[in-house]
Amino acid sequence: MPVLIRSAGRLLGPLVFVLPAALVACTGEQPPGPPPTDGPPAQVDAARDELAALAAAAQDRRLVAQYVYSRTGQPDRTVVFTSANDGTWRVDVPGGALGGTVDVSLAATADGLFQCALPSAVRSEPASCVRVGERDEPIARRLDPRVQHPLTDWLDVLTDRRAPLAVAPAATPEDLTGTCYSVDSTSASLNAPLDVGIYCYDRDGTPTGVRTEAGTLRLAAPPGPPPATVQLAGPVIDGDPLGTAAPPTPTADPSGSPSAGTS
Repeated sequence: MPVLIRSAGRLLGPLVFVLPAALVACTGEQPPGPPPTDGPPAQVDAARDELAALAAAAQDRRLVAQYVYSRTGQPDRTVVFTSANDGTWRVDVPGGALGGTVDVSLAATADGLFQCALPSAVRSEPASCVRVGERDEPIARRLDPRVQHPLTDWLDVLTDRRAPLAVAPAATPEDLTGTCYSVDSTSASLNAPLDVGIYCYDRDGTPTGVRTEAGTLRLAAPPGPPPATVQLAGPVIDGDPLGTAAPPTPTADPSGSPSAGTS
């Protein structure tokens, strides 16, 4: 009897190992592979790094450049951007206040952020400036022409890898030049860190163009050399800055009589 048991054991032993292999061969199924790894495609991640490097170069770029600002339903305007050797900057924006009727200049100096009202067709007074905040303080929305952001503070967002952005390579639009990237916000907040759109740069970090819902900013000519520092367009005065909204249209009194407080 012990001989029979040992013989059966010798017969069953190979069957125990052969049977699972035979079942796998019959079903044709392979063992499951490793779970997929999370993370963005390599091309997208590389685009984020490339754009951050170009934006960092733009932060260090010192120049005087002219940009054509185009917006649907409005005539083109020439915006002048100055980035001085000492890190101060100035952006002159035609039609940047009072519903597009007054030209303004925004300047960040060691003394703060200033808005300067420039002489224009509807403003004959000489240029004058009002301090609107600290140098790195966001400008109030009611005063913000928004044209200056791609050239100034949005560069900080593009270089910040923690910013909620999705970046991908983009074809260069027909009217722009440079290497371009599509930038979108991944934040659910209504206050996105910047306007989504197409951002383009030259190899040396010169911003060559931006296209967003707010309009298109296009480099008009090769940049010139920078000054040592920027100068305000006029003297600093005590007064109120100009808002971007158009002033209310005065209404005539239908009775023809003078309004209260007049004679």
